[in-house]
Amino acid sequence: MSMILDSETLFPQGLLDAAADALKAAKAKGIRLATAETVTAGLVSACLTSVSGASEVFERGYVLYHSSAKATGLGVSESVSAKHGAVSAEVTRGLALGLFSSCDAGAVVAVTGYAGPGGGNATNPVGTVFIATALRDGSISERRYVFNGNRDNVRLEAVQAAVRMLCEQISK
Repeated sequence: MSMILDSETLFPQGLLDAAADALKAAKAKGIRLATAETVTAGLVSACLTSVSGASEVFERGYVLYHSSAKATGLGVSESVSAKHGAVSAEVTRGLALGLFSSCDAGAVVAVTGYAGPGGGNATNPVGTVFIATALRDGSISERRYVFNGNRDNVRLEAVQAAVRMLCEQISK
């Protein structure tokens, strides 16, 4: 049995265009890219690698999905997760910076969040996503988003935001 997609690509063209921009920016700077993903479960990596030629700059991606992996993955201290929660700016920043010790990438992006329908809390409801991008030179950018819609919409919005933030970080 074969599966046939309804369209020619897995991702909407706008997402692919944003991914192509990030890859082009990385190539122009002569750097490679890496990802650390929780809520998006590899969709940022998949989007970037859906662009022809991505292998020239995309190095690797990590998916940290179980709460214990989110809390301690890529060198994030358990105390950070205990204090701020596995879905937090602090953990997301820790994942992004931790990538540098696990790869040779010059730019990284990390994503945590609550896609729903469960999860979330009064401070960070379902749809909350934290994204951190960083360059090996030490510059970092972090943002908190709250996306609406179902689980898939939240995850695709997070992918779009992550890829755009990555491109912005590289292009600074």
